[in-house]
Formats: sequence, C-alpha cells, structure tokens
Amino acid sequence: MKSNFTLLGLVLILTACGQDPATVDQTAVTNANAEVEVSIYAAAVAKPTRLERDYVRDAGRQPENVLEFLGIERGMTVLDIYSGGGYYTELVASVVGEEGHVVSHSNKAYMNFVGEEFKQRHAEGRLPNVEVLMAENNELSLNEAAFDAILLMLSYHDTYYSDPENGWDAIDVPKFLAELNKGLKPDGFIAIVDHYAAAGTAQESGGTVHRIDPAIVIADMEAAGFTCESKSDILRNLNDDYSKIVFDPEVRGKTDRFVLRFRKSD
Repeated sequence: MKSNFTLLGLVLILTACGQDPATVDQTAVTNANAEVEVSIYAAAVAKPTRLERDYVRDAGRQPENVLEFLGIERGMTVLDIYSGGGYYTELVASVVGEEGHVVSHSNKAYMNFVGEEFKQRHAEGRLPNVEVLMAENNELSLNEAAFDAILLMLSYHDTYYSDPENGWDAIDVPKFLAELNKGLKPDGFIAIVDHYAAAGTAQESGGTVHRIDPAIVIADMEAAGFTCESKSDILRNLNDDYSKIVFDPEVRGKTDRFVLRFRKSD
C-alpha cells in the first residue's frame, strides 16, 4: 500500500508541475517504489519478536546503520565473538536470513554476567539459524575459512582484561587473533565496535574502565595479518567522559564508540 501512495503522490506532484501523468518516466516510478522498500537492516531492527530490552538499546547502538555500514548480507555465515546476551546475534540472524548461519560464541564468565538474557535469547526455536559455541579464553578453535564475517561488538577491550578468580583468564591476544584469521574466508572481514579510550591510553584500560584506544586495536590487527579497510563515526559522542567506566550510569549506553572493519592483508 505504501508503494501505491508514493506513486500517487509522484503523479500528483508531476501533474501540479504541468506534466501529463501518462508521460511519467518509468524510471522515476521505479525509483519512487524502491524508496519505500524496507531494508533488511531496518526490518531486523523492527522485528516484533525481539526482546523488549533490545529496543531500549537501539538508540545508543544504531544497529541498522552499523550493520549496513559493515556490509552484513543475506546468506552469510557470521561468527559473533563474546556475544554476551546476544543482542547482535539476533539482529544478524535476521539479516542473513534462513539461507545464512550465525555462530554465537560465549563462555562461562560472560554467561554469568548476562544472566537470564542469554537463555531467553536462545530459548528453543527462537533463533533457528543460530548455533551456540561455548569456548573459554585461549580455547577457541575454528574451522579454516568458515566465516564470511566475524564480529567483536563491544568486546575487544576484554582481550586485555584479566580476572582468573572469576573465570576470566588473561587472553593470549596474538594467538586469539591468529585463530580468527584462520577461521575467516579470504574475502571475509572482521568488524570491531568498542568504547573509546583517550589516545595514548595503555591497553590496561580494557580491564579497568572497559575502554580501549583504537590505535591499539589497529596495531594488533595489523600484526595479525589484517588491514583496516574502513571506519565510521556513526557512534561518536564527543561529550563522553573517558575517565568513567562504561557501566557508570552517567555514560552507560551513551559512550563514544569506534566502528572498524578489517580485511586480510594481501
């Protein structure tokens, strides 16, 4: 129905400008109809079966714009590393569709942190094209060239976090990234979204305020055989206070964030 209203509006506008509706350029009609088509990203965000808490997060995360920028497409096989409660897992599952596949990775520490959300997300039948992969730090093992895309959404900083008493062993970052390199297809990409730390901040900020300087991420990825292909300012917030932990109520959900996409180096 929306397409019909758009076409009618186009005809009325052209008539008002003195053009005979019978002479309307078919290209213009096609373009008018195309404009009202809902993108696969908008459709995923608007899906009524999502968890209620997800809609609240959308304003700060802008998933429609982020997933479109990254280039997640129908039919892809995607790995969501340290997927947490699965916010992005569900959205990506909708975007890739029935012909696609999503692997949602987690571990015991993340499961304890997110509580019931993970169980609700993966309740029987909710996400039929999603597979859960449980692997503790330094135990991740991927099949070679299995994924079109690998996502680390608000989790890369945790590679520099250490809390063995609560099940979070220090991560061997080069080994971890080498495993991601192995699991990524030659033409695939790795997407990283994370909270900004001030330029020059030491990597330990990943375990204190749960932020990281993007320069550290880029250096790590380049050393692991990747090239930073593109970046976006979609999630910038220059009013963020980098001194605050990301869970502080004053900044939670509103932190300044970087969006990076990496390809395997030639």
